[in-house]
Amino acid sequence: MAAPVMETCHVACCANRTPHVVSWSRGGTIAFGTCNSVALYDPQERRVAAVLNGHIGRVNAVQWVHREDCAPETHLVSGGSDNQLIVWEAQNDKFSQSWECKGHTGPISAVAAIYTEGSEILVASSSSDSTVRLWLCSENKKAECLHIIPFGSGFMMDVSLVLLPGSRVPILACGGDDCRVHLYVQSSGQFQKALSLQGHEDWVRGVTWTASVGGELLLASCSQDCLIRVWRLCAKSGTDTGAEDDHTIIKMKEDVFEVKERDVSSVFAVSLETVLAGHENWVYGVHWQPPFYQAGELQQPLSLLSASMDKTMILWAPEEGSGVWVEQVRVGEVGGNTLGFYGCQMSPDGSMIVAHAFHGALHLWCRDQDKEGGWRPGVVISGHFNEVRDLSWDPEGEFIISVGSDQTTRLFTPWRRQDVKLPTWHEISRPQIHGYDMQCLAMVGRFQFVSGADEKVLRVFQAPRNFVENFANISGASREKLLTSSDSANLPEGASTPALGLSNKAVFQGDLVQKTNNEAEKLSSVSDQYQESYFHPLNMTEPPPEDHLLQNTLWPEVQKLYGHGFEMFCLASDSARTVVASACKASKAEHAAVLLWSTDTWRQLQTLPCHNLTITQMAFSPDAQLLLAVSRDRTWSLWSRNLPTPQSPEPHFSLHAHTAKDTAVHSRIIWSCDWSPDSKYFVTSSRDKKVIVWGPCRSEDTGDSALPAEIKHCSSILDVGDSATAVAFCPVLFPDNSYLLAVGLESGRILLYRWSPGQEAAGGHDWSSCAETDMLQSHTLAVKRLRWRPRAGRAGRDHSKEDGQTDGESEAEEESSWVQLASAGADHSVKIFSINRLAL
Repeated sequence: MAAPVMETCHVACCANRTPHVVSWSRGGTIAFGTCNSVALYDPQERRVAAVLNGHIGRVNAVQWVHREDCAPETHLVSGGSDNQLIVWEAQNDKFSQSWECKGHTGPISAVAAIYTEGSEILVASSSSDSTVRLWLCSENKKAECLHIIPFGSGFMMDVSLVLLPGSRVPILACGGDDCRVHLYVQSSGQFQKALSLQGHEDWVRGVTWTASVGGELLLASCSQDCLIRVWRLCAKSGTDTGAEDDHTIIKMKEDVFEVKERDVSSVFAVSLETVLAGHENWVYGVHWQPPFYQAGELQQPLSLLSASMDKTMILWAPEEGSGVWVEQVRVGEVGGNTLGFYGCQMSPDGSMIVAHAFHGALHLWCRDQDKEGGWRPGVVISGHFNEVRDLSWDPEGEFIISVGSDQTTRLFTPWRRQDVKLPTWHEISRPQIHGYDMQCLAMVGRFQFVSGADEKVLRVFQAPRNFVENFANISGASREKLLTSSDSANLPEGASTPALGLSNKAVFQGDLVQKTNNEAEKLSSVSDQYQESYFHPLNMTEPPPEDHLLQNTLWPEVQKLYGHGFEMFCLASDSARTVVASACKASKAEHAAVLLWSTDTWRQLQTLPCHNLTITQMAFSPDAQLLLAVSRDRTWSLWSRNLPTPQSPEPHFSLHAHTAKDTAVHSRIIWSCDWSPDSKYFVTSSRDKKVIVWGPCRSEDTGDSALPAEIKHCSSILDVGDSATAVAFCPVLFPDNSYLLAVGLESGRILLYRWSPGQEAAGGHDWSSCAETDMLQSHTLAVKRLRWRPRAGRAGRDHSKEDGQTDGESEAEEESSWVQLASAGADHSVKIFSINRLAL
């Protein structure tokens, strides 16, 4: 089999902000909705195995269709804000859409599914159009709507399906905003109402059935009244009814209903088993431990997991002697300005539990083998919970920093372990948690970056000592080397944000001294009781969980840069790390100027006016001599660095060339630009679907650095068929000196092209298409930024052969045939692709 040209190395994403969006399969895969896709995450391998793209609205509910023999599932149901349900089917480990159920007139909020006869799947879906619909998906590939249950003006928050004990009749439980749990039973194709269970005093948020064991079922329901109710459903034989009249026995009130199946009538009774109180806020999710087969018999462990807005999950089980339900374990979060949990799931063997929170983060806990009854936080995937706007590799190509409109800046790096061959990517730091939506960033040096948000200020951040040490632990780099390169003597330990502030304040070694008991008693004022710094230094041997990311991995802010009149829009820094260029949103020429800053003094060096509207992107040439800016006014401008003189040693740029309204080739906003690695050509991409290479900016024959007087487009105009929102030149050339370019589209696809400058431009023969992302690799919304790794090889794999082993050279050669491309998408995800140049 030929080596794949493009393989997805990592997807950083998180769960959507809805209650029923995570489901754990018996095969061990966690499926969760992320933006318009369903991600399949393997918690053992710690990587996203696949991303299923099919919805055109946010995915709100995901549910595996569990098999009765407890074998790994082959079907998955998802419902979204695009009002449709999709049933996915696995064939040869690849999932594809099998059925689409269309009919709801509002977003779908909850789904449930079971197998009825053979391989037929019965699906229930609840929607904000105030109905619950039941669908039958059978082999002939057409899903039919069996029944619609209207609820007037009410909403059903959750639905759950199961087969009645000892029969093949499905029973549906719905919980909604009328504070009741409604039970519906199928008879002759239609679903008839059997019972309404009263007791909750607020909206019912979740309902879930156990598997049928010993002729009994348990139903758990949770509500905004902070309580969980467990109901027992059992079959009644004809002899049971006599005991009703005996008033000497105290019994729970039973509700009875009758079911007719093929002219045989059977009676079932439902009674309240227990009420579980322990949460202090709305309970959003309940989940039973999955059943399993032991010695040929189906076992249903009586263990119930609940998740609440009070930031805790509780594991409930009946006590052995008395049978009274008690709280066994409580896990959760402390601190941070976040809301609580939206839902919970348990692994097939009950050894791991996961919750997803309001900010999309997954929280995983594993049962501690050493401590009886103890649980510890586990390593789990994380990512932005809103659009990702910009990203950048560090100069060495070891980690990625991304910013998004979820107001966070996140740092991802490969985690290298001794016993695992392939490193996995993880978020190990969240340098900035802001109060404004983040917009852009630029790296200045290995551990320093500038970021811009929807505010007029630029902020400069520098890595603290605690980060450098932990980065060394996780990436396998040498700690001494990193600390010497980053002037460790003056580095603060970490950073923390004051209660009402936006700026990360540095925390130094001296600030971490613990108060002695005597001093603690002598608190002079009220403010002394509240510590100023929430930072605790971490010694990480594995990527940190969410609550550490929120509090203990911030980077201190070292500088603010004032000068722009509107919100920041784009940033660039040169390869020599001496100059940073910034631009803000603008509707007039006076605001559409580029500001240049010195990275030594952080003084403003220069203002470069040329454009009339917002500058959308800027790029310094790799030799740091030229600055390119492209704008919403459909033109580009090229600035060249003047030679330093004794009077002005600081960098100074002057306008060299620009396109005007009449010479502009692009007829719409130019979204993106980039330089070829030899600083000879630059490329622009636009909403008019065109990608154009301009140049040359170096005269080849003389070899001097004098700029040609006229710079015009030297490629044929490439039409990519969709608005080209991002473009990037690969830093590694092909052997024949042709260039590799990546183009990101508004539809979310990424295309790879090879451009040969010597070819005949007239017929379009200078462009050849190399590869593109397939349906499962692409983003589902616009590609916001593309960035190639600054050097060949794959991050986390290229310095593993330092011991001078003999096979090191062949492996190093094989590694150098790979290049990596990082992409930021409006679909909340950061994707890293490994591309084999020799296979293109």
